[in-house]
Amino acid sequence: MKEELLKGLNEEQIAKVKACKSQEEMLALAKEEGFELTDEQLEAVSGGSCGDSVLVCSQCRYDLVTMLEHGTGDHEGYKLVECNRCHHRWYAKF
Repeated sequence: MKEELLKGLNEEQIAKVKACKSQEEMLALAKEEGFELTDEQLEAVSGGSCGDSVLVCSQCRYDLVTMLEHGTGDHEGYKLVECNRCHHRWYAKF
């Protein structure tokens, strides 16, 4: 995880964040610790990003993904992506 995404967290929180293996773990930790995640942090946690950022699978942390299709309905403005390692799928905002 990029260091700027950890800005504002203490050392103990940073260690806990780095130990998280999924978006769900990260969100549960944020709630438990009482801190809010910025939009940029949420996108990084969920594996979604845009611009120069790299998409990273929220399940296995692999950074090679395949774009599958444009989202529709509730996923308008997102693209369905799939991890090339574990085949986990999620919608990433672009």
